[in-house]
Amino acid sequence: MSTASTSPSLLTDRYELTMLTSFVTDGTVDHPAVFEAFARRLPEGRRYGVLGGLGRLLPLIEAFCFEPDEVDWLLAEGVVNEPTAAYLRDFRFRGDIDAYPEGELYFPGSPVLTVRGTLGECVMLETLILSVLNHDSAIASAAARMVTAAGGRSGRPLVEMGSRRTHEEAAVAVARAAYVAGFASTSNLAAGRRHGVPTVGTAAHAFTLAHRTEVEAFRSQVAAQGAGTTLLVDTYDIAQGIRNAVEVAGPGLGAVRIDSGDLADESAAARALLDELGATHTRITVTSDLDEYVIAALADAPIDGYGVGTRVATGSGHPTAQMVYKLVAVGDEPGGALRPVAKKSHDKISVGGRKTAYRTHDEAGLIVSEAFTTDTTDTTDNTPLDGTPLQVSVVRGGRVVHTPTLDEIRDHCAAALATLPPTALAITGGSAHLKVQAAPQPEGAPR
Repeated sequence: MSTASTSPSLLTDRYELTMLTSFVTDGTVDHPAVFEAFARRLPEGRRYGVLGGLGRLLPLIEAFCFEPDEVDWLLAEGVVNEPTAAYLRDFRFRGDIDAYPEGELYFPGSPVLTVRGTLGECVMLETLILSVLNHDSAIASAAARMVTAAGGRSGRPLVEMGSRRTHEEAAVAVARAAYVAGFASTSNLAAGRRHGVPTVGTAAHAFTLAHRTEVEAFRSQVAAQGAGTTLLVDTYDIAQGIRNAVEVAGPGLGAVRIDSGDLADESAAARALLDELGATHTRITVTSDLDEYVIAALADAPIDGYGVGTRVATGSGHPTAQMVYKLVAVGDEPGGALRPVAKKSHDKISVGGRKTAYRTHDEAGLIVSEAFTTDTTDTTDNTPLDGTPLQVSVVRGGRVVHTPTLDEIRDHCAAALATLPPTALAITGGSAHLKVQAAPQPEGAPR
């Protein structure tokens, strides 16, 4: 068994290559095709989704090719036949992709990503596209709800600190997606190095327990980090911990962290004690299995910031984004005209034809509706619908042409969330704010 690093091309399901082998064998591999990624529905109780992961996905697609030893392995394992192995040795995606910008809102039926190319190259991207977009969109959607509960980006800051609760590489993606949705920082250093997410971190309970006394532990930390550090005060007794912290750092202590107990009661008692000790500007940060519901319940507590781990980094905090990737148009010969195709399966119906989505807003800038045209109703010279087109060009000829900075993506997400009315931002369960519909076909349009 090899321990070598895996290229993006093998981050896929075997059935993609099973289909590809058939396409190569029957001669349809170079027929034109259009695939779309979308969510048929949102997770139960969710009112909107936030698209995450596009900035991670596009470089992976650009780098999607097969190394010679990988092709040899696929051939030896019987995954592909000789003609398909020859096809893979020269493989890279050379098509075009349009997508909603990362950080944009999506709803049931939103065509968040459209892939155009040959049947062979488009089908090969399915697993990679869905694994990235489903994971990061689930994180971003959950994180956005937590940010809203904390008062938005101008409210109480949130630190993402779930690295110890998930896969080591997933942790980096979690930190990035949470930052896109409005978290202020992360504890994950790889996310800081790779993506530029601000990093923070002080000490765990083990640090306190490693010293003979809590005071000795605090002295060590303050000596190394300065009085502006955050001291964890609940290892033994919170009230005494706060007294020890102020004794060591003085009234200029940056912050205390509470990681246990009734956080509303403990933070209120901590604020009163800090003020009594003259540490009136010392902040209070709380952690301990927080999510949007707990954060909302703590809205009136004297808390200055939150650290969120398990509930943003694992499935307990974010149901799947439920995105799928479906063929919507295909040609019957290389370079031929496209014909719409669609699934008719019960509860899994899709709409055939390449789609162009538009969103309308009211005078206050709030979302009113979203609809799409298909290639049977779209026109080249005129916008067929009122509203703003949602997709942008992200890949042309296999090369990435859309490279916003992470902070630009983050700002786009904040602006998108600001277009939701208060009812759609509510964290209580509810139905999707809207469902994306096909626009009525104009008179005389082919059906």
